[in-house]
Amino acid sequence: MKIIVFSAPSGTGKSSVIRELLKQTDLNLAFSISTTSRAPRGTERDGVEYYFISAEQFKEKIKQQAFIEWQEVYAGNYYGTYSSEIERLSAMGKHIIFDLDVFGGINLKKYFGEEALSIFLQPPSLEELKKRLERRQTDTPEKIAMRIDKAAYEIEQAIYFDKVVVNDNLQTCVEEVSQLIRTFLNH
Repeated sequence: MKIIVFSAPSGTGKSSVIRELLKQTDLNLAFSISTTSRAPRGTERDGVEYYFISAEQFKEKIKQQAFIEWQEVYAGNYYGTYSSEIERLSAMGKHIIFDLDVFGGINLKKYFGEEALSIFLQPPSLEELKKRLERRQTDTPEKIAMRIDKAAYEIEQAIYFDKVVVNDNLQTCVEEVSQLIRTFLNH
């Protein structure tokens, strides 16, 4: 079992890239479902995109050391990876792909070391990122401004990842990332 970690500022296209990668059956990937204390957005469903729990439940799980990694990404919004989720997926004999915030990705890479490939997806520009977030229509203008401010800081963290891929065209990005993963899995 190997670990593939994707991190990027919100709106960069991690979910779209991962969705395409999961269709490539030769990669033998399984998606690790993260846990969050935020409310579902749009059509998100519990147990599919995330496990949704309250902030109080999340804090209790932290005390129980149920997470392999966790972060308070925004005030009161926690995200983490259950240790049991990794056990569930590794029992399937699959390589595990993660969609994590930037600091969660850095922490998971530290934890797994050479067994993990960490990929930072970078937007073509902050202006393009803002347009993507606006097109999603899931956040208020204030939330979008907050995400853009955070994105500038997160992009500075790209140096802590094994590979950086700019997502300016989904198909090109998926092809580049697929090749990186194949190379990693074959070593």
